[in-house]
Amino acid sequence: MESVLVDTSIWSLALRTHDPADSLRPWLTLFTKPLLELRVAIIGPVRQEILSGIREQNKCETLKAALSPLLDLALGQDDFETAAAFFKRGRSRGIQGSHTDFLICAVAASRSLPILSLDDDFKRYATILPIRLIGPGS
Repeated sequence: MESVLVDTSIWSLALRTHDPADSLRPWLTLFTKPLLELRVAIIGPVRQEILSGIREQNKCETLKAALSPLLDLALGQDDFETAAAFFKRGRSRGIQGSHTDFLICAVAASRSLPILSLDDDFKRYATILPIRLIGPGS
């Protein structure tokens, strides 16, 4: 079974939502199945963003423990160089994004992983980058 690279937006939705709006439930379903099967791929910068959003230290420690079975994908020089090239490609076409977003795109492209994200920026990246998005109805 294929792993899925999950963006911070999905993690945030899952962590903050106890009763999601009907429009968000399909996103959580797409996240939950691979999570339970340990097919969720994560990179260090996304882990950092997730943990940075937790204000209370005891909740942060609980979340760290819950995330511990998910090992960060090893990032190498090629990933960062590809992310920089993707960033420049986007900028040259008027598409702005964060360095973390372009790193996610680079990792997904090099490992042929689909990206699960609520962030509409990824739809714009997909028009110029060799990435595959998954979402409800895809």
